[in-house]
Amino acid sequence: MKDQGHSKAGTVGSPLEYVIDHKQRLTLEEVERAISRGDAVLAYQPIVHADRPKRTAFHEGLIRVIDDTGRFIPLRDFMPHAETSDLGRRIDCISLSLGLQSLQQDPGLRLSINMSARSIGDSVWMETLRRGLSRDEQIAERLVLEVTESSAMDMPEIVVPFMRDLQGKGTSFALDDFGAGHTSFRYLREFSFDMIKIDGQFIRKIPDQPDNQMLTAALQAIAHHFDMFTVAESVETADEAAFLIDMGIDCLQGFYFGAPTITPPWKTPNAVSRRANSRK
Repeated sequence: MKDQGHSKAGTVGSPLEYVIDHKQRLTLEEVERAISRGDAVLAYQPIVHADRPKRTAFHEGLIRVIDDTGRFIPLRDFMPHAETSDLGRRIDCISLSLGLQSLQQDPGLRLSINMSARSIGDSVWMETLRRGLSRDEQIAERLVLEVTESSAMDMPEIVVPFMRDLQGKGTSFALDDFGAGHTSFRYLREFSFDMIKIDGQFIRKIPDQPDNQMLTAALQAIAHHFDMFTVAESVETADEAAFLIDMGIDCLQGFYFGAPTITPPWKTPNAVSRRANSRK
């Protein structure tokens, strides 16, 4: 009996699909090896106040996984496949650990770290968080956890009490990529996120895209109704920044204000004086 449309290679139906599937498996295996070696760093990108763009509100720590040759493995090549697996939990653990280390080393730093809601049920991730926060009670007040919209909406019964507990200690929460998924607005009210990050697909070329203007304004109105700050992601031009500032968006993030860098900007020469000047 024939294999009902599947090739001899397995469950993939065409040579092209087989090649893509094979490449994904090789990439995931490469990421597994890198995480096992601890070959990962954070790249830091500033999020600025819209009313004072030269003033940084906080930084986002973006995980960068390093392959055998010393190059970064593009996130898009593995994160969508890793997020729902054990590998995703291990990536979240190393990201959180690196972020907590940075917060401990620099008392003036405020940092956001990405996570999947699935990691709340992971004992290693939770122990990493507990241990990191126990070192200094002020770390919790400078930590922002960015939860992916899709994972948060899948398990509100776990996310809501977790958020309330940490918010009581001063930790803030951001709903990442807001608008990209299928948000349940009933759950949005229950979550009480401190901020939402409007997905970059609505921000790019917004001065010339009436649809993006309308959708961004709607997402902004929802956020402000629930007393949440708004962060516009993927701001790449002066025109986009000016348009968003006029709209009343609270914070801006994107290459226009700074690309992610593995060299922490607060540790470069004269960083202390620059930081002091930025607060004036």
